Amino acid sequence: MASDLVFFYGTLMAGFDRRRRAGIDDKLRYIGRGSIQGKLFDLGIYPAAVASDEGRIWGEVYEATDAAAVLAALDGIEGYSHRDPDRSLYIRKQVGVTLPDGTHAQAWVYFYNAPLGRAQRITSGDYLEHVTVR
Repeated sequence: MASDLVFFYGTLMAGFDRRRRAGIDDKLRYIGRGSIQGKLFDLGIYPAAVASDEGRIWGEVYEATDAAAVLAALDGIEGYSHRDPDRSLYIRKQVGVTLPDGTHAQAWVYFYNAPLGRAQRITSGDYLEHVTVR
């Protein structure tokens, strides 16, 4: 199951409607809220996660029941090409995620792969809370 987990921290979380439009909602099973290590930035219309030893990013963990189809759809949404990762907008990596019960697993996460410019850091690491407040 570990390789079939995905972690959403931005507009793919519940309430944003992007998953349904991508046609993958029926291939995802909600596990719960979780977190990964990293820093989160506000790019305006969506957030950017950057791998970092400091900070936590909060989001939702899902099990992909059809991992190949889900990852292919997500790669398209996130502008990731495994053939050309250097030119991809986001890079897909497996990282450690803390699950709702405190246990740890590996999950696929998309990390931002372009200049951040003047993007504001979301210090709480919680995009949902950030957009509600802003």
